[in-house]
Amino acid sequence: MSENNTLLAKLDAMKSRLGSLRPLPKEALDKIREALDIEYTYESNRIEGNTLTLQETALVVEEGLTISGKSMREHLEAINHQEAIAFIKELAQSEEPLTERVILQIHALILRGIDRENAGRYRTVPILISGSRHVPPQPYLIEKQMEDFLIRFREMETQGVHPVNIAAYLHDELVRIHPFIDGNGRTSRLLMNLYLLRHGYVFIVLKGDAESKLTYYQALEASHVDKNPIPFRQLVEEKEIEALQTYIKLIEG
Repeated sequence: MSENNTLLAKLDAMKSRLGSLRPLPKEALDKIREALDIEYTYESNRIEGNTLTLQETALVVEEGLTISGKSMREHLEAINHQEAIAFIKELAQSEEPLTERVILQIHALILRGIDRENAGRYRTVPILISGSRHVPPQPYLIEKQMEDFLIRFREMETQGVHPVNIAAYLHDELVRIHPFIDGNGRTSRLLMNLYLLRHGYVFIVLKGDAESKLTYYQALEASHVDKNPIPFRQLVEEKEIEALQTYIKLIEG
């Protein structure tokens, strides 16, 4: 059995194990979800340079406190991301298809109050990504590439591709297109997690420490520059296994 198939088999077994623990006590489940949501917001923003600590993120989101020495943007990034999590959780329970409109709604939440002009809108200028050899497409190509992206996504569903690998594709390809002036990473991670939730999996938390961030960026670079999506796909599979293990441990504990 190949490494990829081994990881997918482990994923399926752990998902079944989590399913066997349901229904779960609502109060305990809410506490677990609340803690994991804060961690997800903290790490996702940390990847993008937000300097709020985990504890500060919790205080901003849960208590509405202002942290001395931190910018208004950093506060809004924490609040917006937490609201975006709530939004994708609602979507995951609905029948609404995953469309361009959904992606734009997620992005609009991420940049709400930060960049009104660009929130929920595709960029109109060319950009370069610092530290990357990948050059995102020119603005006039974005709409067509987004259309092709969603067509390929629907083909993968029809072909029976494993949901975790489809989730990885959604993140990988949206970052490659880089359709927004800002907020591409957070939007891509939320889109990936929306798909995972909708298919019975749990949030993947990609961490923002230097080593984890480098591994994450190198995997994306391999896909976008070297046309090798396997490292990123395996990273997502491994992180979903870690997330399932954490969830099961918290519930059983």
